[in-house]
Amino acid sequence: MTRTELLAALRRARVVPVVRTRDRGLAATAVGWLRDAGIGIFEITMTIPEAPALIRELAADPRLLVGAGTVADAATARACLAAGARFIVAPWIDASLAAPCAEADAALMLGAMTPSEVRAAVAAGADAVKIFPASSAGGPAHIKALRSVFPEVAFCPTGGVDPANAAAYLAAGAAFVGIGGALVDEARIAAGDQAAITAAARAVLAVG
Repeated sequence: MTRTELLAALRRARVVPVVRTRDRGLAATAVGWLRDAGIGIFEITMTIPEAPALIRELAADPRLLVGAGTVADAATARACLAAGARFIVAPWIDASLAAPCAEADAALMLGAMTPSEVRAAVAAGADAVKIFPASSAGGPAHIKALRSVFPEVAFCPTGGVDPANAAAYLAAGAAFVGIGGALVDEARIAAGDQAAITAAARAVLAVG
């Protein structure tokens, strides 16, 4: 899958679960439950212990498209790409991540909030721009304002996005959204509450 195809897949999915747990086993359980509910794209953050190993495990499943999040440097990006990650995400601007992604024909998403930062992210090689934290930046209205200046940029608001407001972000012009805690609720996963996670996944899949 090429970078262009990856961006198209993200747009079609509309929602990318951001998997961030303190335990690798809980992360794997969350992905399994969400996969069984019909979600096939996941961002695995580097704050999870042994995250590249988890990416390798998940990427072996042909049903899944796996990316790496909170990637701090080019070396980490290369390790994740070698493990099977097909997109790299950082909530900041780091031009050093562009080369590893280009070499692997993987997509790159860099973080920004202001117009100047969006422009810098694109200049640094971002295929999509992560607006984080989206809720405190102004919510859907902020996305709409940025889109008026950058109509060609694929925005992915993350941070405070949930099944109840995801449609508003998409209507405001987001290409897709990232959802963390509303989908990957660590307490519910630890408690074995698959029904709650499945219900959240179904609510997300219903977002138009």
